[in-house]
Amino acid sequence: MDLAEGKARFIQSWGTLGSHWGINRTMAQIHALLLIAEKPLSAQEVIDELDISRGNANMNIRALIDWGLVFKELKPGDRKEYFVAEKDMWEVVKQVIIHRKKKELEPIVKVLNEISGVEGKGEEVEEFKKVIKDIQLFSSKADSTLNSLIKADQHWFVSTFMNMIK
Repeated sequence: MDLAEGKARFIQSWGTLGSHWGINRTMAQIHALLLIAEKPLSAQEVIDELDISRGNANMNIRALIDWGLVFKELKPGDRKEYFVAEKDMWEVVKQVIIHRKKKELEPIVKVLNEISGVEGKGEEVEEFKKVIKDIQLFSSKADSTLNSLIKADQHWFVSTFMNMIK
């Protein structure tokens, strides 16, 4: 396999992986391209490399910037904007955790808090309250764990993970 084929496979695979993070395939493919780029790329270079529309490229690059996965770079004397990906995988994972937590966990916690005060008497109400309380407890532990991961450094995580699998 030559380098071009390896890059193409990586970009396609990262695009598929991105859908598991809750981002679209094109956004993940742009991220992959910028991850493996040896130098910052312009929007036009991204468009040409991935054969996507300007609007699609611009929208997804802005989203990657919002996620903290891509940064803008300016070159003196050049009016173009260039983009570079965060290449520290620990930082990438933390940013993904932050956004998944915000998008998935926080909304359900809000709903659980709202419905936990349901009123009424009887077995059905008590069972409902019990299930909601159990889910709240689990959600709270998940939130606490994710917050610990976000605040942790890479060495702590790796050592903790290795201790868990021993």
